[in-house]
Amino acid sequence: MNTAVPPARRTARVSSSALLGLMLAGLAASAVAQSEPPPPATPASGADAARDALKTKEGDVSQDQLLKETLTSAEKAYSLLKTGQTALTYDLNYSYIGSETINVKFTDSTLTLFDIQNTRAHTITNTFAVDYGVLDNLTATASLPLISRYSQSNNFSGLSNGLGDIALGVRYQPFEQRRDSAIFTTTATLRLPTGRSPYTTIVGQNLATGSGNTALTVGVNASQVYDPVAVFGSLNFTGNLPARNLSQQRDGMTLTEVRPGSSIGFGMGFSYALSYKVSTTMSLQETVSARSTLKFADGTSSKTAMQTSGMLNLGLGLRVSPKTTLNFTAGVGLTSDSPDFSLGMNMPLNF
Repeated sequence: MNTAVPPARRTARVSSSALLGLMLAGLAASAVAQSEPPPPATPASGADAARDALKTKEGDVSQDQLLKETLTSAEKAYSLLKTGQTALTYDLNYSYIGSETINVKFTDSTLTLFDIQNTRAHTITNTFAVDYGVLDNLTATASLPLISRYSQSNNFSGLSNGLGDIALGVRYQPFEQRRDSAIFTTTATLRLPTGRSPYTTIVGQNLATGSGNTALTVGVNASQVYDPVAVFGSLNFTGNLPARNLSQQRDGMTLTEVRPGSSIGFGMGFSYALSYKVSTTMSLQETVSARSTLKFADGTSSKTAMQTSGMLNLGLGLRVSPKTTLNFTAGVGLTSDSPDFSLGMNMPLNF
């Protein structure tokens, strides 16, 4: 069976011989032109027309150039936003915390305070976030949380609304994304105390909507795809600045300064694609916080206990379009320092 040769391959074979033929014909024509007058113009023969058609024209792209551009494009592939792109997302989260605390105070070895506090707190957080691609491997992000908190306790029962702590951050991918290799991303987030501080609230009147101090969190994330499963993990460290110049009354004493302890956290999990449009996720997160120091106006100070927060999260992702995925999560607290449970939804705003 005879197989037709593709036009590109015929071009490659004829162009080299055509070039040599043209060079020899040019030299011969130059020698003849010096001794004989030029012949009258005649229409180009079929061979000459073929040679002219096979010549490289100005603006033509060679196979080498196409290959170079393709390889360069592959080398610059990142998982973050492209330069100049913007993404808007909305997060809705609900959490419930039920706790029972016992306040005990001794004065000269005499028990002067014994108080049991039962607290039931329901918190709804609406977070609007914007991401901007500074470079292909560098993305800037900012988030604005709006918090509604309903609490039932011995001192206060009611609803408090307010702005939470604004966060500014960057995500940087040091290495290009390559097939069958892990993706590493470093993060840095600055949390600003824009919410109502727990160290300035008035007992029995309102609730805190923020942390009360500035904090910086740095971390690294890693993920690896084993189709149809993707595994991921994270590690982060948070340093806190102290909250000074306070004047909050606590059990007859005036709180003047709080030095929150640093914390370290880690997480791990996997995501499994059930189909092209549905995926499930399971992850575990834990954060260990060092002891915080509280200073009072009379010169005394006290330290809180070390805290450990652990959450088990189950998620469901629904792909509603090639570029849009809705994520739903349910979290269960594993320690006494964690929320009892939480529910969350994440959706893009730029469909």
